[in-house]
Amino acid sequence: MNQSVRPAGAVSDAGTPAVSDVEAPGTLNGIPRQSPPRPPRTGESREPDVADRAAGTSARRLRLWRILPTPTGTPFTFGYAAVLAATSLLTQYADPDVVDSLLHGSSTDVAHLAQSPLLVLVASALWIAGGITSPYAIVFLLVLTALERRIGGLRAAGVFLLGHVVATLATEVPVGFSVLAGHLPDSSLHRLDYGISFGVAASVGALAGLLTPWLRWTVLVCFGGMLVDDLIAFTDPMTNWGHLLALAIGVLTWPLLRRRGPEARPADPEA
Repeated sequence: MNQSVRPAGAVSDAGTPAVSDVEAPGTLNGIPRQSPPRPPRTGESREPDVADRAAGTSARRLRLWRILPTPTGTPFTFGYAAVLAATSLLTQYADPDVVDSLLHGSSTDVAHLAQSPLLVLVASALWIAGGITSPYAIVFLLVLTALERRIGGLRAAGVFLLGHVVATLATEVPVGFSVLAGHLPDSSLHRLDYGISFGVAASVGALAGLLTPWLRWTVLVCFGGMLVDDLIAFTDPMTNWGHLLALAIGVLTWPLLRRRGPEARPADPEA
């Protein structure tokens, strides 16, 4: 059976286009028309999902780095951490006799405090008891960085030094009186005492006051519980009492730190 093929646009005998030749709307010879891709508007990314994911990853990476000290964002913490890292390496690799001499010379015992109080109070804060792997070294980095980002380097240094100095004097001065009263031997006047733990404890207490209520009390309960547990162990009660006192000193700074409104905070170049 022969079939004739009408050319496109042919009409039937009735003068109307053949049904088979009528193009359905939106088709071209039976093939759906393809709308041309819309060119991206100015400033619009061709792949918004990829761009959003990249932006989210960059933001998370930035927030991660903000928990660590940097030269521009937290100069006090960064510089202090560099000094502590250097002294920790010195204690690990230098001659043990030299290290022992340096530590005893930096000790804030009663004898040194009576002779050169300012010198030993500064020198004792240049060492980490237990070295760079000590838990207080990690807490120092995290807490001092967060505290400095919130209140500035000068105030963060003030909180740290306040806890270090007051807690040291509050624990060593009673030792001196006890020796004079005959309750302790003369050897207690030369007790080895150095490190950053009092300053760190005060910084934890101060930072807690700047956190949200649930996080504030979580930090205080956890850190304070650890200090109480050390006190109960009774391995070094004088130092343990000093830690609790330093934490309380940090808490007492809350009214002073909270007076500074958000508009008065120093600009953080990394924010």
